Amino acid sequence: CLNRMNDTIDSARVTGKITLDQEDIYDKSIDVVELRARVGMVFQKPNPFPKSIYENVAYGPRIHGLAKRKADMDQIVESSLKKAAIWNEVKDRLHEPGTGLSGGQQQRLCIARAIAVSPEVILMDEPCSAL
Repeated sequence: CLNRMNDTIDSARVTGKITLDQEDIYDKSIDVVELRARVGMVFQKPNPFPKSIYENVAYGPRIHGLAKRKADMDQIVESSLKKAAIWNEVKDRLHEPGTGLSGGQQQRLCIARAIAVSPEVILMDEPCSAL
């Protein structure tokens, strides 16, 4: 609800007001893509994109224009994977599919993907229950 993922569910109803930095997140002027950069989400069940490990982490920074050069993106990816405690396990196979990792590794990849855009808030639904 806080990152408006429920917008994709036709039957979802929201009443009341949710504010982030004193802005109503359901105001029509709110850019949902920008909001999702500010509010990261890590689900209980890992959901890596059907892309490489590198591209899973680089996706958010790329769509938000956070890296101007490849070296900048490489640094964001490495830093995020280190913060999620998975760098040492994947540093030599960044171009392999993220879906090929173990369940715990996939969850840490999803954590890295969430933190790669430096969100203000990260919502986590029992992200470590399977680690």
